[in-house]
Amino acid sequence: MLQGLRSAIEEVETDATAKVVLVASSVPKVFCAGADLKERRLMGPAEIRDFVNSLRSTFSSIEALSIPTIAVVEGAAFGGGLELALSCDLRICGKDAKFSLPETSLAIIPGAGGTQRLPRIVGRSRAKELIFTGRRFDAAEAVSMGVVNYCVPAGEAYQKALELAREINQKGPLAIKMAKKAINGGAEVDMTSALAVEEECYEQVLHTQDRLEGLAAFAEKRKPVYTGK
Repeated sequence: MLQGLRSAIEEVETDATAKVVLVASSVPKVFCAGADLKERRLMGPAEIRDFVNSLRSTFSSIEALSIPTIAVVEGAAFGGGLELALSCDLRICGKDAKFSLPETSLAIIPGAGGTQRLPRIVGRSRAKELIFTGRRFDAAEAVSMGVVNYCVPAGEAYQKALELAREINQKGPLAIKMAKKAINGGAEVDMTSALAVEEECYEQVLHTQDRLEGLAAFAEKRKPVYTGK
């Protein structure tokens, strides 16, 4: 699965026509259940380290994509599965979705970004509670904590994600990329530095054909046609 994810990421990175990425499962009632613990028992410390490092770098590559990513969660998102979802920009789930980072129950810790991305999304105290206890939480709680953006009836998460992707697609593609870059880059630094990141990103959209098209479309009361130039 990791190899498949990496191949997909590389394909997206080289596809200039890609605007939004949806990460979904083809297995009913399971988004991603995490590591195969039966397989893990047969692995030595060095193998486990290499596997977790590969997992971490793959999820970081998803996070680093210049275009928006949406995790479509139906069913279980446990351990590395939840870490995969957390590496996406947005998360949509069905009401039957279940989430957890259960690693401390196995005397380890989340090693593919969970200890870093979860507190950035829900806050340190809430993240500590979820990781210290390893407890499962449902879709309703996921929404209330901000783990997911939307919860919809079971089986409808993909359709909701498509609707969101289509809405994003109507916006200026360069603006979307620069907005993502500004938010991500500014979140890790002090406010003065963050505003400098925003200024740099704004400069990138200032001299574009799309910006002029947006103003023209507004004046002419029509939908803009953006080309990404």
